[in-house]
Amino acid sequence: MKRTSISIILVFFFSICYAQSQSGMNQSSGDDFKQADKELNQVYQKIQQEYKGQTDFLKSLKASQQLWIKFRDAEMLVKYPKSKQAGYGSVFPMCWSGYKAELTRQRTKTLQVWLDGIEEGDTCSGSVKTKQ
Repeated sequence: MKRTSISIILVFFFSICYAQSQSGMNQSSGDDFKQADKELNQVYQKIQQEYKGQTDFLKSLKASQQLWIKFRDAEMLVKYPKSKQAGYGSVFPMCWSGYKAELTRQRTKTLQVWLDGIEEGDTCSGSVKTKQ
C-alpha cells in the first residue's frame, strides 16, 4: 500500500513538473513557425546568390514565391476556415502555427533542390544545377 501511494505521488509530481500550459504550447508552436520561416528565407536568399546572373530565373523564382505565399495562406483557411476557428478555443494558435510551419518546411525542401542540385544526366532538370 505504501509503495502504491509513493508511486502515485511520484507520478503526480512528475506530471506537474513536466506539464506545460496551453499558452506555453502556443508560444512554442509560434516559435517553431518563426524558425521554419527563417530557414525558408535563408534558403531563398542562398538561391538568389547562387543564381544571381540568371535574371529570368530570379524573376520566376520571385513570382513563384509570391504565389506560394498566397497558396499557403489559402491552404491555411482551407484547413482552418474562419467560421470554425473559434471552436478550437485556446488550442487554435498552436494548431495554426503548427500547420503553417509544416507547409513552410515543405516549401523549404522544394527550394533546397536548387541549392543541392540534381544528378547529371537528368534530362528534365530545368533550371536546377547539376550536383558537383
